[in-house]
Amino acid sequence: MRQAAPLPGFPRLHDVRVLSRSVLTGPVTEVRHPLVQHKLGLLRDTSTDTHRFRQLVNELTLLLTYEATKHLATEDAEIETPLEAMTAQRISGKKVAVCPILRAGMGMLDGVLSLIPVARVGFIGLYRNEETLEPVEYYVKLPDDLSDRDVILLDPMLATGNSTAAAVELVKAAGASSVRLIALIATPIGIERIHRDHPEVAIVVAGIDRELNERGYIVPGLGDAGDRLYGTK
Repeated sequence: MRQAAPLPGFPRLHDVRVLSRSVLTGPVTEVRHPLVQHKLGLLRDTSTDTHRFRQLVNELTLLLTYEATKHLATEDAEIETPLEAMTAQRISGKKVAVCPILRAGMGMLDGVLSLIPVARVGFIGLYRNEETLEPVEYYVKLPDDLSDRDVILLDPMLATGNSTAAAVELVKAAGASSVRLIALIATPIGIERIHRDHPEVAIVVAGIDRELNERGYIVPGLGDAGDRLYGTK
């Protein structure tokens, strides 16, 4: 396995972080690319309707997936172009499993599958008890070979971190050893909660917000992602 040499004047793939102005702190990446920040601003806006909200979630997830999968190893593959034979690059190593946390995580699924169409999909049904802010599990269906796959969890909002931490526990109990999280927004307390029990879990997020309010909602936030995705209240 090897990294392809960069063209003169162009960075290697791992240097794209600099071009996109991603801010990395340990295993947390806040992607500050202008396109990501522009779409995140539209997503937050109360004037964004349900249809446009869904589109923006899909587009943001696709952009974040690019960042979240840059660790995937590649290997040489001999191919034929219309003009000549050449050595191309193919992703090698573990396969991928994508696990949205229901229900809002479903809005992010197509964004990942558009880039990794062969990924297996698992589903984790959790909701937050609004009094205790603790997660309640109601449905889990995971691929039976998670030990052989890189797991990408999808959760639009990392608030208290309790539900997401529970999801990490579930996929680990099913055999996963490599787990990453893609979120649209997060709070420092949510990130701390995940890394308290799971310090190896890499988090890729479009925005790290200020805090939680007294009801456990992210501020400034974007509202309830599930309600805004599906037009419910």
